[in-house]
Amino acid sequence: MSLGIGLVESFSEFKEFKNIDRATMIRVMEDVFRSMLKRRYGDDSNFDVIVNDKTGDVEIYQRRLIVDEGEVENDISEISLSEAQKMEPDFELNEETYEEVTMEAFGRRSILAARQTLISRILELEKDEVYKKYKDRVGEIVTGEVYQIWKKELMVLDDEGNELILPKGEMIPRDFYKKGDTLKAIVLRVEMNNALPKIVLSRTAPIFLERLFELEVPEILDGLITIKKVVREPGERAKVAVESYDDRIDPVGACVGMKGSRIHGIVRELRNENIDVINYTTNTQLFITRALNPAKVSSINIDETTKRVAVYLPSDQVSLAIGKGGFNIKLAGKLAGYEIDVYREDSEDEYDVDLEEFNDEIDEWIIEELKAIGLDTAKSVLSTSNEDLVRRTELEEETIVEIKKILEAEFS
Repeated sequence: MSLGIGLVESFSEFKEFKNIDRATMIRVMEDVFRSMLKRRYGDDSNFDVIVNDKTGDVEIYQRRLIVDEGEVENDISEISLSEAQKMEPDFELNEETYEEVTMEAFGRRSILAARQTLISRILELEKDEVYKKYKDRVGEIVTGEVYQIWKKELMVLDDEGNELILPKGEMIPRDFYKKGDTLKAIVLRVEMNNALPKIVLSRTAPIFLERLFELEVPEILDGLITIKKVVREPGERAKVAVESYDDRIDPVGACVGMKGSRIHGIVRELRNENIDVINYTTNTQLFITRALNPAKVSSINIDETTKRVAVYLPSDQVSLAIGKGGFNIKLAGKLAGYEIDVYREDSEDEYDVDLEEFNDEIDEWIIEELKAIGLDTAKSVLSTSNEDLVRRTELEEETIVEIKKILEAEFS
């Protein structure tokens, strides 16, 4: 039965790489051979297909009932007494014969067709297994190796060689990978496209940060601390609201760890994303105050009808509340579920802003040039004439005009 063994070996090759279980292998092998029997004899009900789960050998036996001479109506299921006694002289009427069917009975063309059918079935099974496996893993972290890099996405292989996709839109802006690198990501969604499973990963989804905390903070995995909400601006800033069900546990301290030991690993994984861990409370005013950390809030007025909040702060706290690129106030609003408006408590004359707060709009070398002549705040620059600035710095007048426009916008 060498041809049959060849088919089993073909299946075993796939099994080795794709992790299809042995019970499924036997079932598929039996189905393939039964299909061959139906094509050859028109019916497979009188045949036994035995696949040895240890050796991979396949044996097929035809069962036929012994009947009187001249009474054979179906030679697939019946055999005359005289024909049966040629195989075994002791046979009697109404007994069953078992005759082995060799591969040669099917012909070479049928064997090749069966092999192709087997390979197709294995590939279909593999697709289904991958789909089912990852459908159950949506929201879990996976680790894989970068295999292919395209313009809009990466192909990542898991430890079983399954292909996963990480779109550029689901990557942190500072992510950079080359072939062979290892990465962590969350399983975002699983789709079937043209009968092919598509597993989409993400490193920007809030749940990715949530799962990283679960890995680093045992109290979260144990249920002693709950993550109430996560908001992110990937690669820039994130805010995580946590709550403890045990009064003896400080949820913020547990998440940060001794000297930041627990959170440092998460920050590195997220390309130095700043992470604020906030103690959750049902007191809306207190929660918004905590969400605007590190700014110190003086007072808050909440309008539940419009879901807007007016936050009043000292002038030196406004830039902290807004944050670089406006991320702090934007994320605080998302975390609390309100639109936040910031107001200065001090008069306009007292208010000033350090030049470093404009480093996302003004090049660092320009700021250093201004600071070198003793101008380190917005108003100190605005109060100096253009001619004086051109004379004392390496800056051109056009550049100075643009800088002053940016600074004036802060006070408008």
